[in-house]
Amino acid sequence: EGAITRDSAELGKAKRIDSAHGQYEEFLLASFPADLSLEGLKLVVDCAHGATYKVAPRVLSELGAEIIPIGCSPNGRNINAGCGSTHPELLQTTVKGVGADLGLALDGDGDRVVMVDHEGNVVDGDQLLFMLALGRKRDGLLKGPVVGTVMTNLGLERKLEARGIGFMRSKVGDRHVLEMLREHGGILGGEASGHILCLDKATTGDGVLSALEVLAEVKRTGKSLAELVAGMPRYPQLMINVKISGKIDLDGHEGIQAARQKVESGLGDRGRVVLRASGTEPLIRVMVEGENQQEVELAAQALAEQVRALA
Repeated sequence: EGAITRDSAELGKAKRIDSAHGQYEEFLLASFPADLSLEGLKLVVDCAHGATYKVAPRVLSELGAEIIPIGCSPNGRNINAGCGSTHPELLQTTVKGVGADLGLALDGDGDRVVMVDHEGNVVDGDQLLFMLALGRKRDGLLKGPVVGTVMTNLGLERKLEARGIGFMRSKVGDRHVLEMLREHGGILGGEASGHILCLDKATTGDGVLSALEVLAEVKRTGKSLAELVAGMPRYPQLMINVKISGKIDLDGHEGIQAARQKVESGLGDRGRVVLRASGTEPLIRVMVEGENQQEVELAAQALAEQVRALA
């Protein structure tokens, strides 16, 4: 009797899981514009051997795309291993190798996505956010500011503002992006890692949903992914991790702030500086971003040396 009870419980659990998968797929399919399909697109989808390995290929195929799946053989140990959004090299090689129109790479738990254009170039979350913002503005659907983080590429901020789209920066982390969007009535935000929030479609980050939003824009405009993101230059960034012995008050440290101000003064309006303490390791992250690669490298190395000496 005990065995029968356990078998019945397992069967019930399996049915609930299948039902949840079905409901999620229906939600994703319903999010895609009814007047569009993905017919004619050849896509490589990398599911990182993770949570979306069944759902993503199935939904994309259902919408009419030709699918080449990779990273869809989870064994409990290979999640994100050399694949997915954190390792897009496999996707780059596959897209070019099979002559796909583009590729998308999800992460293990399915809340992030980065893409690869037909030439094998990685398109990160900042670039995807750029094209989604322009599309929503064109259609009169954009509300509030677009929200990135202190690490968001300066190219995104400048190009959005040039098109009359407000932009704000939060602390690093999608929860901070979400808080700022809600506070200022925005619907679109995210990070370069590919964690994108489309609050007019969902309440949290969803890599498959974000990919569908991008693909809808590709089909709606008739342009390639490369063409859609070409208007946003990615400024050179360099981040150096400086080890420290204990906690430090960066804002209250006069020496470090003076060093920072000196570098910022040298960069002028050609770049910016971010100093932040790691929340998990005894590190200070020194990031310099600017228009010129050599200037960025020299400034970052100089500031890191001063922070190391003062911390």
